[in-house]
Amino acid sequence: MNSNTFRMPAAVLLATGAVALLTAPPALATGGGGAGAGGEGKAGAVVLRAGLDVGLLNKTVHVPLKATLNEVSAPATAEKTALTVTLDGVEGNKPVSVLRADVATSKATADKNRAEAEANLAKASVHVPGLPLLSLVEVEKVTSKAVCEAGKKPVASANVLGKVTALGKKVTLSAGGPTKLEVPGVGVVNLELSGTQTTSTTAAAVALRLKVSVNPLNLNVAQVDGEIVLAEAHCETPAGPAPSSAPPAADPDIKPQTGTGSGSGTGSGIASGVTADANLAETGGGSLTPYVAGGALFLLGIGGVALLVTRRGRAS
Repeated sequence: MNSNTFRMPAAVLLATGAVALLTAPPALATGGGGAGAGGEGKAGAVVLRAGLDVGLLNKTVHVPLKATLNEVSAPATAEKTALTVTLDGVEGNKPVSVLRADVATSKATADKNRAEAEANLAKASVHVPGLPLLSLVEVEKVTSKAVCEAGKKPVASANVLGKVTALGKKVTLSAGGPTKLEVPGVGVVNLELSGTQTTSTTAAAVALRLKVSVNPLNLNVAQVDGEIVLAEAHCETPAGPAPSSAPPAADPDIKPQTGTGSGSGTGSGIASGVTADANLAETGGGSLTPYVAGGALFLLGIGGVALLVTRRGRAS
C-alpha cells in the first residue's frame, strides 16, 4: 500500500493567521479564466479539509492548523491517491497523524463540454491534537460526486456508507440535521450528514462535515476548535460549444414561388405563392372574351331595332 505523508511545521502555520472555518467550497482554479474564457468548465475535489484552532496550555497563543489531503482542481485532469496527512509541532514537536485511510482518492476533469469531480474515502480515521489514542471520527466509506454538463442540469451526490463512530461511540446520523455527540471530559462533536447543493450552473457535495470542540487537557493541548470536511466535490458548468454563425440550410423539399406578371409600384403585382396561370385578367384577353363580345353585339343590335321602330312611329 502506498502512503504519502505531508508535514507542515506549526511555526509556519502560525504565520498564516487565524483559520477561517469552512462555510463554502473553496475557490476553484480557473486555468486562466472562468467558464467564459475558452468555454471550459471548472471542477475540484478534496478527500479531507481541516481548519483547526489549537489552544496550548503553556502559551497564551492559539496555533492554527490547516490540512488538506488530495486536493485537486481542473481544467485539465488531476488525480491524487495519497493515504495519510501528518502535522508537526504541536504534541511536543511530535507528528500528529490527522488522517489514516485504506483508500483516499480524488479526481477532477473539465473541458468545454463537461466538468466532473469526485472524492472517495474508505476505512478512515481522523485524529486531532491532544487525543492521540482516541479517534475523533471513524468511517467505513464516504463518497461525493458533482457533474456539470453543458446543456443539462448539474447533479451532486454524497453518501456515508457503513458504521460511523465519533470519540469512540457509534453514531446514528440523520438527514434532518446535525447529530451532536458529547463526551464528558473530552468535548463535543457535531456531525452533519451528506450535504448537496445545486444551481443552474453549479453543483457541490460534502459527504460528512464535523464541527469540533474538544478540551483534552493532554499533551500540552487545552482546546481544539474548528471544522473538518470529508469527501468534498464541486463543479461549474462549461459554456459549451459556440453556436454556428452559418445560416440554416434551405429545405430541399421547399421550392421558391415566382411570378411572371408585371405591375407598377414596389411589389411584383402577384401575391406570394400565386403564379400568373391562376386565371387572372391578362393583357390581350382571356378564355371568356369571345362570349362577352358576342353578347355585347347582340344587345347592341336589339337596341338599334328598337330605336328604328320608335322613330317610324313618330313619323306616322
